[in-house]
Amino acid sequence: MFQKIGGSEVGRAAKWQGKDENSFLGAVTRALELFDLTQEDNRWKSRRRELDRAREVFADAVLGGREYKSNLKDLEKYFMLFALVAARKMNT
Repeated sequence: MFQKIGGSEVGRAAKWQGKDENSFLGAVTRALELFDLTQEDNRWKSRRRELDRAREVFADAVLGGREYKSNLKDLEKYFMLFALVAARKMNT
């Protein structure tokens, strides 16, 4: 579920970056909240390190990609791949 919802918020942040500050900050806030809520969910316990890294790279992209050279457009593509896999699993 995070792959779909979190990826959507990353996509929204990418869409609004540099265009509408309120919409951008809203999407960033929701994405960070979803990272945190997912971390707290014991079903994701074995993947917490992965989630930590994804959150860290997302935050880096929001802040200009200084640490990892990340950007929101690339992260949107990354999360979209997971969303597609998750959708396939739900349909089978």
